[in-house]
Amino acid sequence: MATKAQVLYDFTAEPGNNELSVREGETVTITNANIGGGWIEAQNSRGETGLVPEDYIEVGKPAAGGGGGWGTGGGGGGGGGSAAPLDLSFFDSRPTTATSTTAHSQVIVAQPETPDTPLSPDTPDEASNGNDPWAAFSTDASGGFSNNWAAQPQGTETGRTSTHDPWASSTQTQPHPQAYQGPGAEDDEWDDEWDDMKSTGGYGESEAGEGGAINRGGASGTSMKIKFPSFSKSGPELYLLSKPAPKGKDRLLVYMGEVGPIWSYPEAALDCVVADPKKGSKMYGLKSYIEYQVTPNTTNRPVNHRYKHFDWLYERLLDKFGSAVPIPSLPDKQVTGRFEEEFIKMRMERLQGWMTRMCRHPVIATSDVFQLFISYKDEKDWKLGKRKAEKDETVGAMIFSTIDPEGLPDLEPLEVEHKCEQFSRFTKAMDDGVKDLLTVGQEHWKRCTGPLPKEYQRIGKAFQNLSSVFTSSGYEGEATLTDALTEAGKTYEEIAQMVAEQPRKDLHFLMETNNEYKGLLGCFPDTIGVHKAAIEKVKEGDKLVATSKITPADKVTMAKRASTMSYALQAEMNHFHSNRIYDYNRVMRLYLEEQAKFYETIAQKLRNAHSQFTAM
Repeated sequence: MATKAQVLYDFTAEPGNNELSVREGETVTITNANIGGGWIEAQNSRGETGLVPEDYIEVGKPAAGGGGGWGTGGGGGGGGGSAAPLDLSFFDSRPTTATSTTAHSQVIVAQPETPDTPLSPDTPDEASNGNDPWAAFSTDASGGFSNNWAAQPQGTETGRTSTHDPWASSTQTQPHPQAYQGPGAEDDEWDDEWDDMKSTGGYGESEAGEGGAINRGGASGTSMKIKFPSFSKSGPELYLLSKPAPKGKDRLLVYMGEVGPIWSYPEAALDCVVADPKKGSKMYGLKSYIEYQVTPNTTNRPVNHRYKHFDWLYERLLDKFGSAVPIPSLPDKQVTGRFEEEFIKMRMERLQGWMTRMCRHPVIATSDVFQLFISYKDEKDWKLGKRKAEKDETVGAMIFSTIDPEGLPDLEPLEVEHKCEQFSRFTKAMDDGVKDLLTVGQEHWKRCTGPLPKEYQRIGKAFQNLSSVFTSSGYEGEATLTDALTEAGKTYEEIAQMVAEQPRKDLHFLMETNNEYKGLLGCFPDTIGVHKAAIEKVKEGDKLVATSKITPADKVTMAKRASTMSYALQAEMNHFHSNRIYDYNRVMRLYLEEQAKFYETIAQKLRNAHSQFTAM
């Protein structure tokens, strides 16, 4: 018997990609459920057959007791090992403000390793990157993407399907021949449920407050899951009273610099280039994708990565370092319009920005998982490194166990709290300032691409019309004047065109930098929240000692480790300030240089027009 399914969300097929357009509420027939890669083959009521995202439909299931209907209930949890969890309940003796525990408070028995799967979006067009309201692209008259900062500032990446595929060619299924073809080019083990789902990076609805639970991204239920042999609990508690970790090669050193505590930076700066997007295919040409070359300066050997590989890296970095280092989200993934040339160009630009920021961070750049991503040798090397990264238990708050404030004195709890509050106020104030500049920039972009050029055009037309009127007089001695008026009119029309094009030459880069910092600043509440939660636990030390729930030695250990966390936060803020000063110096110089060229060119055009008129 054929299996029926109900469509949950609208989906628009990509031309030439063997996909099927469906609408919410429509009933389709499953013709092949074993396609893989997060897709199934379905047939609609009109007899049309094609591929549909698996998460966009709900397959009919028999209800409990044999009744029919659409299956919506989840199955019961299976039994697992019953290893006794560590009793950390004494930390809950006093409620902590805004603690998010819904996804992490339960004990999780260790299960066999399976790849973490990001949660699917609630709607097909829902933006997953809450930190990037500028991910919208307006569609131009040709149906392609228009990189217009004034259009849809709070929307998601949208766009009509282009009838022309600029990437379609006879070589579209042959990726970069000069580079290693990427993880699983022949047998892509990543083609699982999340293959072509939208990325769920971003700032989740539940912002971590003083409880410090990290809920960035769609994988909020898994991103901070700490896989221990017998238990899992979120927050800084595990680190504050865990057994000392052996000091090995993975130590993250913090030492005192000229501006305060700073990370230990490598001698040679890491950099990489994201370039040369190519269209490839899988499943015998049924599915297409875009892959990019990533070339680090350490090897100068390019490796190929698809967007989902970047997404995998983001999830690993967030798991491991998110409690200590803000990890900005990636640009969103989308289902429709992903082969538009303008969209691919913009995504590559933003992936380059993201990778550059990761390369500039000494903790991220030197981490095993990041080095694997940019410099794996072959398929075997990649798979071994990938499994190692996914089995890493030093994640969440336990990353602080690897931080070593070498030779630095322990800080007093009041000083730790003061530093935390200081950074919290600054990041909030900067976030407001960045948003304000984005709003002003958006309004200026609208004026430059709308009413302002039209005003210059009207002036130009008026001068030319007046020239025509003067010509009709028949007076022989005014040819010089009418020619000069005509030239002045053309000059103003040229200025109108310049005004309309100028935002792409200068304002675009200023807006991109601010947008990037908006996403980065959106991560700080979670990171600072972890530190605030640790401070609250240290404050409870006397009470816990008085009730014999911890020993006086445990209290000292908690204070010492909170001091280590504070040094990590200070090092991170000093790194942030250093990058902020560099980035805004660079982008403001570029912006003002382009503005100066713009007005100098206009001034020269006006001087030329001025010279056409005879001095009387």
